[in-house]
Amino acid sequence: MPLRLLSLLLAPLFGGLLMVSAQASQNEISLTVYSAGAALIREQRRLTLDEGVISVTLRDIAATVDPSSVTFKSLSDPAGTAVLEQSYRYNTLDAYALLAPYVTKTVEITVSDGEGFSGELLSLRDDKAVLQTGPNEIIFISLYDIRGLALPAPAIDYNPGPELRLLLRSERAGEQDLELGYLAGGINWTADYHVTLNAEESALDLKGMVTLSNHSGRGYENAALKLVAGGVSRIETEAEEFAQERTMAMSEAADEIDSVARRDLSEYKLYAIARPVSIADRETKQIEFVSGADIAAGITYIFDSSPAFRGYYSPIDYIEGRGITRAEVRTRLGFSTGGESGLGADLPAGRVRVYQADDDGANLLIGEDVVRHSAQGEDVTLDLGAAFDLTGERVQTDFSATSRRVARESFEIRLRNRKADDSATIIVPERLYRWRDWRIIESSAPFVKVDNASIEFEITVAPGAEESLTYTVEYRFPEEA
Repeated sequence: MPLRLLSLLLAPLFGGLLMVSAQASQNEISLTVYSAGAALIREQRRLTLDEGVISVTLRDIAATVDPSSVTFKSLSDPAGTAVLEQSYRYNTLDAYALLAPYVTKTVEITVSDGEGFSGELLSLRDDKAVLQTGPNEIIFISLYDIRGLALPAPAIDYNPGPELRLLLRSERAGEQDLELGYLAGGINWTADYHVTLNAEESALDLKGMVTLSNHSGRGYENAALKLVAGGVSRIETEAEEFAQERTMAMSEAADEIDSVARRDLSEYKLYAIARPVSIADRETKQIEFVSGADIAAGITYIFDSSPAFRGYYSPIDYIEGRGITRAEVRTRLGFSTGGESGLGADLPAGRVRVYQADDDGANLLIGEDVVRHSAQGEDVTLDLGAAFDLTGERVQTDFSATSRRVARESFEIRLRNRKADDSATIIVPERLYRWRDWRIIESSAPFVKVDNASIEFEITVAPGAEESLTYTVEYRFPEEA
């Protein structure tokens, strides 16, 4: 509804007071950024208000604002200032938006080939401008062909971008401090970790960086920044699905990490940056927030070629053709976030890059993985990739049914270590997927029962050697099988 018409409707209630736009100056701003890709923005602005019903247009807001989340209140006169209406729009400088106010007026239009037309703008419809250029001459110009416009005075105040329009009732005139709050998409933070493993592979140094990305359509100067780690439940809206091009700029803060305060927020972790932070639109900024040195760590190797276990739904009492299965031996780096390890910190979910020094002292990337949200005291395991000098293969050597309800299955697993000097201890998980009633009746090496469907062997292979592991499992199937 046009504001002029609205003022007439409200005149009996408010004495027909004229509505005017109020000018605002930004004061304080805070950003609470969630790792799910949204931010709660709160800012204080000082506005000069007239008494009565007035219209306020705020333009310096995020383009990705969720209009349903906007809150607005007066800090100076909360009882005497009320919000009657609020609306959001995004202004564009396309031909339609520029011409729309001048329907019935004379305009000059230049098209892509340089030809110009002057006349009364009759209408805008179906992506065409209808222009009367003479008493008996009407032309249709595609809005996509327009390359220039000459518009009559007075010129309209063009302000491309987002606008928040508020209809306020103020009981007194003068300056007021007001607080604006809203949720916006396009602002995200992640944790990125830089891990350096020592030559003995027994300890590591860790540095965690907050990577803050802003694609919300506006910048933020000297904002109080808070970061929330954890899976906060949100209902996605179209505004929050807004996405733009990838990072256009990168900057790094060199402040000490003791400027980041860590505390609990309900079931989440909150990181408050002690100093003001500025970030421009389409900028990515990094801030160090955690570090540790000489953290106890260890390397393990995993050879996992056993079939995946999807649950015991019905007995598998028939032979399945299984030839030799070859798989990679994976390298895994493990450490604890507890204080006894040398770290003593929570690790929000993020990407971890692991480096190790070469003979010339240069750190080289040896693996990359992701870490889930890990509270202090949890164990972290990172997959660094396939071990080049370790290989393995698995083969089913026998399958027999001793009766209709009993079957036996045998396997051999061969592990080779091509390292020249170092022995390797390889963990071999085996999943017993046929039926829940099973027992190992023969094994060449000790094993550990991990759960109701799997066991685990630990085999040490000397340099240049090969080790063979064999075992037999017996299954007992139910009568109705």
